[in-house]
Amino acid sequence: MSNRKPLILITNDDGYHAKGIASLTEAMKDLGEIIVFAPDSPRSGMSCAISTSNPLRARLIHSEVGLTSYICNGTPVDCVKLALNEFMNRKPDLLVSGINHGSNAGISVLYSGTMGAAIEGCVFNIPSIGFSLCDFRPDADFTATAAVARNMAIKVLEAGLPSGVCLNVNVPMGEIKGVRVTTQTQGKWVNEYHRSKDGSGRDVFWMTGNFENWEEENDNNDEWALANGYAAVVPVKIDMTAYDFMPELKKWEI
Repeated sequence: MSNRKPLILITNDDGYHAKGIASLTEAMKDLGEIIVFAPDSPRSGMSCAISTSNPLRARLIHSEVGLTSYICNGTPVDCVKLALNEFMNRKPDLLVSGINHGSNAGISVLYSGTMGAAIEGCVFNIPSIGFSLCDFRPDADFTATAAVARNMAIKVLEAGLPSGVCLNVNVPMGEIKGVRVTTQTQGKWVNEYHRSKDGSGRDVFWMTGNFENWEEENDNNDEWALANGYAAVVPVKIDMTAYDFMPELKKWEI
């Protein structure tokens, strides 16, 4: 058997200087060899976006035994793709993304750059996890979330994940009662923009909004778990085929 240490790729969407990625890196440090490859500034809400018309640049900013860090001018998915294709000499045993400043529960998984990076790792058949703390403050306390991240990383390094499946892990503020495996809450964001005026009196629109929960009474979804003090773990599939609708749709074939 090989005595080679696991190789762990770390990225995020809040940028290399965010407290969340520093906490995640510290939590992973003694679990294997660490490569950090993160955006040079915040890229929140980028989902699975990639750069197609602008050249990517990356540079080494830190190197020590067991830990190498790069920053990149691209999106979180750009960071994953570039790291895997050009900067790593072997496939990672684990990809972890985050810790995001703010929740990525419910429908937010579709918009999240944190989860975009985890999904991209999943595309490359790398066991991948996105971590988020329900606290948007830059100086949020990531201690408890880092502990959850470390425990989840150990489990995934030991057991792996099914092909095509990654994990979306959200952690509430305050005391954590435990970890719940849940479904993604059904709902959507509403009242998403605040209208105001610029200096010339023209309309401008600021992203805002609140989450409309369609299943508040369901105690098996991620929003319920978070509201009740539990970290929520949702298994996410990259295959978006609606298999249950295919028999009906096939009737439309000509």
